[in-house]
Amino acid sequence: MAHEYHDPVLLQACIEGLNISPAGVYVDVTFGGGGHSKAILQRLGPKGRLIAFDRDADAWKNALDDPRFTLVRSDFRWIKNHLRFHEALPIDGLLADLGVSSHQFDEADRGFSFRNDGPLDMRMDRRAKRTAAQLLASVDEAELARILRTYGEVDDAKRVANKIIAEQRAGALRTTHELAQVLQPFTRGHGKDKLLPQVFQALRIAVNDELGSLEKLLAHAAAIIKPGGVLAIISYHSLEDRMVKNWMRSGSVDGTQDKDVFGNMKRPFSPSTGKAIAPTEEEINRNPRARSARLRTATRT
Repeated sequence: MAHEYHDPVLLQACIEGLNISPAGVYVDVTFGGGGHSKAILQRLGPKGRLIAFDRDADAWKNALDDPRFTLVRSDFRWIKNHLRFHEALPIDGLLADLGVSSHQFDEADRGFSFRNDGPLDMRMDRRAKRTAAQLLASVDEAELARILRTYGEVDDAKRVANKIIAEQRAGALRTTHELAQVLQPFTRGHGKDKLLPQVFQALRIAVNDELGSLEKLLAHAAAIIKPGGVLAIISYHSLEDRMVKNWMRSGSVDGTQDKDVFGNMKRPFSPSTGKAIAPTEEEINRNPRARSARLRTATRT
């Protein structure tokens, strides 16, 4: 395989942002290929600890052999329970590199990419019950249009949903190339090359309830990170980035501000930078998948 399992994105910026204390307890909620985790471990002393999460069994092949390291096979929405179980609370810093790893995109049988022909699966955790094919077989047109509009920001969501559902009823869509074929009429002309990535992103987010997991992670962050500790999140599309930005600024994912009786904004974290950190041209050339990455960090107040 040309890529390694997953090239860690914005590695230097993440490590600087986390401001690692050698005896601290850190969490990498998206272990993947272990690139970020390795870099964190290198900066920890003998008393430091790193707990990593990944719901994909494939990531376990990359588990690090280090007494300071623990890998948890779980969706990070359950982070608080797991950290309590591992007696790791409170923590000094948390890193999340959202989205899909290069490995998941490159493995045709996972069904994440329209470039490879494979089953319409898209489950990050293969123990989960519903694949993308099963999702398409179980939703109606209105619900599919909502998924495409909300999670893929698809302009013509109603018409696209109508076509997908019609094809699904005519002969069941089972593979990534069958779905790409159905979308062919919508992908010609100016600006239409975005449609395939948008549709695949929307289905993937729906299958894995990615935004639900992110919202739960943010809701737990204040309770698990100690004052002065750091939260660092890399997102890859505007939906995630908007949630993270709103939450870091106001303490809620929709941006509504909660104020105390004196009119001061109640927010558990203070953003470290006004703008998100983007990868350099050099990094994008080395790893084209980093192009859309945006890193935001915030400190627990």
